Amino acid sequence: MTKDMTRGNPLRLILGFTLPLLAGMIFQQLYNLVDTMIVGRTLGVTALAGVGATGSINFLVIGFCMGICSGFAIPVARCFGAGDHKRLRQFVGNGILLCVLFGFVLTVITVLFCRNILLLMGTPADCLDPAHQYIRVIFAGIPCTLLYNLLSAYLQALGDSKTPLAFLVFSSVLNVALDLFFILRLNLGILGASLATVMSQGFSGLLCLVWIAHRFPILHLTRMDLRPMGSRIHELCITGIPMGLQYSITAIGSVILQIGVNSLGSSAVAAVTAASKIGNFLACVPNGLGSTMATYSAQNVGAGHYDRLDRGIKTASLMGAVYSILAITICQLFGTSLAALFITGSSSKELLVLSHQYLLMNTLFYPALTLVNVIRFSIQGMGFSVFAIFSGLMEMIARIIAGAVLVPALGFFGCTLASPLAWVLADLFLFPAYARCKKVLLTKAHHTAVPATDSVNAIETCPSLSPKRQAAHSA
Repeated sequence: MTKDMTRGNPLRLILGFTLPLLAGMIFQQLYNLVDTMIVGRTLGVTALAGVGATGSINFLVIGFCMGICSGFAIPVARCFGAGDHKRLRQFVGNGILLCVLFGFVLTVITVLFCRNILLLMGTPADCLDPAHQYIRVIFAGIPCTLLYNLLSAYLQALGDSKTPLAFLVFSSVLNVALDLFFILRLNLGILGASLATVMSQGFSGLLCLVWIAHRFPILHLTRMDLRPMGSRIHELCITGIPMGLQYSITAIGSVILQIGVNSLGSSAVAAVTAASKIGNFLACVPNGLGSTMATYSAQNVGAGHYDRLDRGIKTASLMGAVYSILAITICQLFGTSLAALFITGSSSKELLVLSHQYLLMNTLFYPALTLVNVIRFSIQGMGFSVFAIFSGLMEMIARIIAGAVLVPALGFFGCTLASPLAWVLADLFLFPAYARCKKVLLTKAHHTAVPATDSVNAIETCPSLSPKRQAAHSA
């Protein structure tokens, strides 16, 4: 069930790992699309705007949760690449402890203060109540979010992208079924949509836990593995918190942008919501390539195969560039029709034009988005998660500029420039950052090189050499 990405053709490995991951993301976005379609077409534009008004604050908190889970899996992937299963299980156990702590703190704070945050963001009065009703349940379900994302991240760290796909498919189908039942049958309105999301993710997390217990002995923990270890917690925080903050810092810019969108009224909020849902679906490929490169880079760094990093990045970037052409074509030809799936009513014609404008501008810059994901996640897999914060800062600055300057000056068109500007600024930082990280790794590898005449003694005293590399030296 595991997959070693330290040997073999990078194209075959990246493609083979990305396809199941991509299928899972597509299913996840499909149920997000269906969720939004049901809300927009059965509950109306106000309810749709209510869900959309929570988008940035949702990304701020849930994005942090997803980021720390991905970050906690990086040391696991490096240990797997190095063949060090004892340390791997210690990282898994201490990652679970940290997630329990983060989950408790985040759930209490966000549930208590979510309405105040929505008020500070200037959420339009006509969609404030549905927005609060929706996001409060989502935040109450943070433990479910952490459970599923942490276990999925551990499986992906071991090279298994197929099992998370199976549970995402289950979650997608269950979410749609619960949406229809809660909204159409029980008339729970927007509350039903949020309940369906949380419950489906919670069930998927539990199934993932049962599967690991039966099929992944490498992840079976002892009491000692669950004992807090300062060195392991320190390394997990170094990799996990920066990745979580990367999402949150980026989301701060999105919050500022959301304030600008809110100032244009609920129609603009609904248009951006519909376009964003479609955009999230189309962005699955760049996002999937990024997640793949985190595992690919972490395993190869753990094994000491630094020469494979450039090959992997070039391969993934080329795949993303080819897909970007397809995404732009789809948006140009079918963007308005896709937006019509979410929007009805007397003002639908105007909203469709705005949604298509927003969607087209974003897809035109998908090559830049691909590079952001591929390079940033590669850097994180290499062990330099702090750089994720700085790339997130670039995106935050761009979205703040868009929300505070471009939207007041250009109106809705200013909204469409936010993400493209964010991706370009992030790329301008990430290119030299990757070169610097690669240089640091090569320098460390040179300093820990083992002289041929003293290889045995050096292996015994040099902790930087992984078991896999020690075996190679002994041979």
